Formats: sequence, C-alpha cells, structure tokens
Amino acid sequence: MGRAFEFRKERKFKRWAKMAVQFTRLGKEIVMAVKDAGPHPETNSRLRTAIQNAKAVNMPKDRIEAAIKRASEKDASSYEEHIYEGYAPHGVAVLIETATDNINRTVANVRSYFTKAGGSLGKTGSLDFIFQRKSVFRFKVDEEVDLEELELELIDGGLEELYVEDDEEGNDIVVIQTSFEDFGNMQKLLEEKGLEVTAKLERITLSSTEIGEEDAADILKLIDKIEDDDDVQAVYHNMA
Repeated sequence: MGRAFEFRKERKFKRWAKMAVQFTRLGKEIVMAVKDAGPHPETNSRLRTAIQNAKAVNMPKDRIEAAIKRASEKDASSYEEHIYEGYAPHGVAVLIETATDNINRTVANVRSYFTKAGGSLGKTGSLDFIFQRKSVFRFKVDEEVDLEELELELIDGGLEELYVEDDEEGNDIVVIQTSFEDFGNMQKLLEEKGLEVTAKLERITLSSTEIGEEDAADILKLIDKIEDDDDVQAVYHNMA
C-alpha cells in the first residue's frame, strides 16, 4: 500500500510539474500576442489562439486575464523569439524554439546542454532540410462531426492532412494540418464552423534517424534537460 501511495504521489507531482511548465509557456505566448497586436482577442488572432490553447489545458481564467493585463502595462517585460538548431549525440537533429528576455543567458544555456551531452550547436537554418514548419489544429472527436464531410469542406482552407490520434489521456483527437502560410485561413474556417480547436505552428520532420534503445536514452536525457529551461517554448527532434 505504501508503494502504491508513493507511485500515485509521484505521478501527481509530475502531472502538476508538467502543467506548471505549460502555464508558463502559454503565459509567455499571451504576453507576446498582446505586445504584437493588442489585448483584445476579437481583433488579435494570435491572442485568441493563445487563449484557446490555454483553456484547453485548463489554465485558470484569472491567470489568463492576469497575463493579458500584465502584458498591457507600459513597463511590462517583452520576449524575443529565437530558434536554435544542432545535433545531439548519435546524429539526431534537435530544433529548439525559445522566448526570452535575456538572449545571452538563453544561448549560453542551450550551448551548454549540447556540449555537456556530446552534441553541437549549429547555425540558424542548418536543419531546414529536416524540419518543415506546419500549421496544426486539434480538437476532440465529436460524434456529431462527419470527418469525411469536414475534410472536403476544409480543402478551401488549405487542408493537407486530416487524421485521428490519441492524446496522453487516451482521448481521440482530430488533427488538421496545413502549410505555414495557410494558418490564418484554416483558423478562420474552423472558427466559422464553431469548432473549439487548439492551434500551433509545429515543426514536422521530413526525415528521421534510427538509433538503438540505449542511445535513445542519451537523447531523451538531453531533451528533458532542454525542456526544463524556462526560456524554452518547444523542442523538436528527428529520432525515430
């Protein structure tokens, strides 16, 4: 019974820790959206998307409103977005998206993660042949939504792929993928259809690297270290 309790306690702690990281990243996205186009979601599509994404992970309403208010203040901190690209051990490509108020701190941290793991940081754009930026929208499967019909209706929005995947809780999730350039078109079309979606610009791998289980542990250790950094928004890799 004691072991079972400790296991549940550990899982709960990890879940809360992950949620805290999500809230921090979404809070930054809200701040950047407000700085970019103002505090009103009805006229700021980036902010509207950030709020939708925040609600999807149960970020408290007062925390969302506080982030918007904080970003609207004249002396509020602003964040710069930077991309870092490099190779982890065993030839695995890694791309990191960051949002930082101290670029020197961020680049020093990222470089140290790669160096200590036996990898190397590369130049911006060096992994363009591996990662392609795509617009990705997700929503929970609704029995009232005919996916075949929806697929046809979304072609005008630039639909490239529509498929169903499982989330971490085992729920069926509809995934819609378009080009980077069609983000706004698809977002508007989905909003007109009344679908509550999460939306994100993601990096899709065009090629993958096969490695063994033992080597994969080295990669995952590095990725975990990078993801723990407060300046990091997202990490992508091409490990199969």
